[in-house]
Amino acid sequence: MALGRQKGRQSDLLVTWAEMPRSPGHAFYDRLQAELLSAGFDGFVEGQCAPYYAARQGRPSLPPGRYFRMLLVGYFEGIDSERGLEWRCADSLSLREFLRLGEREAVPDHSWLSRTRARLPLEVHDAVFTWVLQRLAEHGLIKGERIGVDASTMEANAALRAIVRRDGGESYREMLVRMAKESGIETPTTEDLIRLDRKRKGKTLSNAEWESPTDPDARIAKLKDGRTHLAYKPEHALDLDTGAVVAAEMHSADRGDTATLPDTLARATRHLAAVEAAPSAEAPAEMVADKGYHSRGVLKTLDDGPWKSRIAEPKRDGFSRWHGDDAARRAVVNNRTRLLSGVAHVAFKLRAEVVERSFALILDRGGMRRAWLRGRENLHKRYLIHVAGYNLGLIMRLLTGVGTPRGFQARISASLIAITTPDAGLVVILIVVADDQTAAVAISIAPDPFG
Repeated sequence: MALGRQKGRQSDLLVTWAEMPRSPGHAFYDRLQAELLSAGFDGFVEGQCAPYYAARQGRPSLPPGRYFRMLLVGYFEGIDSERGLEWRCADSLSLREFLRLGEREAVPDHSWLSRTRARLPLEVHDAVFTWVLQRLAEHGLIKGERIGVDASTMEANAALRAIVRRDGGESYREMLVRMAKESGIETPTTEDLIRLDRKRKGKTLSNAEWESPTDPDARIAKLKDGRTHLAYKPEHALDLDTGAVVAAEMHSADRGDTATLPDTLARATRHLAAVEAAPSAEAPAEMVADKGYHSRGVLKTLDDGPWKSRIAEPKRDGFSRWHGDDAARRAVVNNRTRLLSGVAHVAFKLRAEVVERSFALILDRGGMRRAWLRGRENLHKRYLIHVAGYNLGLIMRLLTGVGTPRGFQARISASLIAITTPDAGLVVILIVVADDQTAAVAISIAPDPFG
């Protein structure tokens, strides 16, 4: 299949009135469209996607810029499924304008989103994410001086009750039936299996022994709401001064924070280098994280490098024993000293506010708390574009004062104030606030002459 390119739209010469849908447009999407077009978004993504299409073979595909725009709509509208994306875009004339569809062009099918995502590798999605970071840098929204790191959980699209053993493929129910027969119950009922599962000792689910047959990359973990489920672990590295996400990784849920931190920092370094804000040993950047990232190995790796660690230290009883490891002792003491300054208190307050807000906007409001895709790389592709939408929202907030389409609706408000005058008259004042413009209308009601 050849690569389809976005061309200038020419209206048909003969169309009926019913075939000419028009939309006044949406102020948010129109402004975002202007930003994307002025920066050459379509040309950039077509150049990135060209190696994965045939030069001259078959019918040209739909423009890849439309694919990325539909994923951006998923973030701004809080839509988690690709079928929902298709329905929402087909239902809105303003979104059709944002996708740059012609009068007679249909909204791309959800299966086209899946095929395009499978065709384009993770590197292309990461390049689009980096392109958005460069736009943020042009608007002064990348400082690179203080980076906060934290992780959350995402529910996988796989059922915990369907897990099987890695060694023989035995399901959990089959294991309970086998154990019931070994205990003397020839034909166990569901109640027998529940009773046996409740009373048996050492009841644990280990990722080393169990896996999901539908999503082998998902891991058993405890979610933020306390439930145990198959999950993934998204991890962010944010610029604490601006709120921009400079790295968004998708890890296995069973990997600890200390194990995933090096990969996230390496990705953040590459992205910051692309916008000429990478830290160095001569000019290190602060790396702020909670106590889950504290370990001697991590601090030794970060010491005397491009990252100046400010990692919260967990409380421990007794004395620390170093066993001759002077490098670990020096790194831990240096990090502890940096935690005692007032700068550290401000940085941790910012981390708690900015990083948690990014997870709330991307996972909860943006519709990514529950995954509908399977496979870590597959999920990472879409997650990167959702985070890119979050970063574009920072640009929109700088230009228009709001970062989401819902924000435009909230900016229009009206208030009624009733004032009684000394001559028993009534004055009703209507105050309307829209787009930072305030208008007041006063209506005077004369007193009742027969009152």
